[in-house]
Amino acid sequence: MQRYDWLGAGLRYRLTLATGVLECLCFAGVLFGYASLVFVLKEDGYFSQLCVSDPVTNSTGPILDCSRQDEQFSLVFTVAAFLNNFLNLINGYLFDRFGTMVTRLLGICLYTTGTLLLAFSSAAFSELLFPALSFIAVGGILLLLTNMQVGNLFAAHRSTVITLYNGAFDSSACVFLIIKVLHEQGISLRSSLLVVSFCSALHLARTFLLMPRTYIPYTPPQHYTYGLNCGKSNSYNVERFEGTRDGAMTSLQESSGRDDVPAARQDGTQEASFRSCVLSWFFLWHLLWLSIIQLRHYLFIGTLNPMLNRLADNDPDLVSQYTNAFAITQLCGVLCAPWNGLIMDRHKGKPLAPGETEQEADLNSSSLSLFLTSLQCLLFSVCASVPLLPLQYITFVLQVLNRSFLYGGNAAFISIAFPARHFGKLYGLVMSMSALVSLLQYPCFTLVKGALGGDPFFVDVALIVVSLLGFMHPAYVFTHCRRAARKREDSAQKDVANS
Repeated sequence: MQRYDWLGAGLRYRLTLATGVLECLCFAGVLFGYASLVFVLKEDGYFSQLCVSDPVTNSTGPILDCSRQDEQFSLVFTVAAFLNNFLNLINGYLFDRFGTMVTRLLGICLYTTGTLLLAFSSAAFSELLFPALSFIAVGGILLLLTNMQVGNLFAAHRSTVITLYNGAFDSSACVFLIIKVLHEQGISLRSSLLVVSFCSALHLARTFLLMPRTYIPYTPPQHYTYGLNCGKSNSYNVERFEGTRDGAMTSLQESSGRDDVPAARQDGTQEASFRSCVLSWFFLWHLLWLSIIQLRHYLFIGTLNPMLNRLADNDPDLVSQYTNAFAITQLCGVLCAPWNGLIMDRHKGKPLAPGETEQEADLNSSSLSLFLTSLQCLLFSVCASVPLLPLQYITFVLQVLNRSFLYGGNAAFISIAFPARHFGKLYGLVMSMSALVSLLQYPCFTLVKGALGGDPFFVDVALIVVSLLGFMHPAYVFTHCRRAARKREDSAQKDVANS
């Protein structure tokens, strides 16, 4: 009977993993395919009343100035992207407080409402884009948040699974590309979005059949089951299980003489409080790292359509070609993200150094991931600042690679550096605070369109300089790990001398 349960649990784990990847790939992050959607919306006349005739004429007639239309589309993305991150503070609290089922039901409700609003919007009701895209964004991030805990089922590959889900989230940007292609074949935007709305029934089925009611613990006890159970499953208290595990980790950390890791309290009696985690250098550097790189990506995505129009001399066929190329590269996110997880999990299965805790080993591996992500952002920013249209193919590749490393690495680092019971709140807080920084994308866009006359060169250079600050985070994590190693060596030498 135990063997039957074990096989059943293993099959359930794999089904949960596979269906979660499909859910994130097909739905969760569609907002970031916004450039493809904008192309469709412009053809359907959204915000077209903001285009005005330029007094300059050419052989084909008056030139339309649609800069205000572009600005409005940029504002839609700015608002949706801001809420996508800022509301994560509330989302994280809801997840930690009420568990998976409640959080997913809320996310499905918001997501379906958003797709229906977008389906029934029109050029006459262009303002519906604001609530529609915002609901889709928030609902999608809730689906991702509840899926990332599936990594706990695969302890040896936890970071790899987390980054895989984030990569699938990024790759779902291709959904709007599919809608764009279908639109060019005569299928209306409304029909496509109604199909997406009806797929919410699949999310509901997965919520009740293949997801836990509360949480998946790290690591799950033997024969752990959840969802629809045909047999008897282990019963236990998840909160008590996590508290026991984190308490044991705290004791190990204190016994190794560490004094600056946020996952441990100095009194050695209990895990770190949420407040002490937020005030730690780990959190502050991580927040700065995420905010800088995310701002660069949001500004790039939100201004991609007008940038392509400028570089292609407003050739609609050429703009469509590059828009499709950008959306297709987003598919690679699900392939690129696990590389980051493999980097972070590369030490798994190897013996720990004398006195080294599992968390220290995880942190040491994460420093390389953080450094590579910062380096990718720098290269991406440099390519994006060069006004050469063919070079943008390389920019697209670097962008999707960096974005897949960024969000997977963000979630994996938080799960490593801080207590498990604070994951939802800390993930929500860091995303919310980085969202405030991402609001700078709109004044940057306005500055380019206004004072800089449409030339983003100086803004791009400024972002390249700011992106250099991102290297401070991996440097801090690396030096912290070196200090911890030296303390272990000094402690071992003292023990030898005393003996």
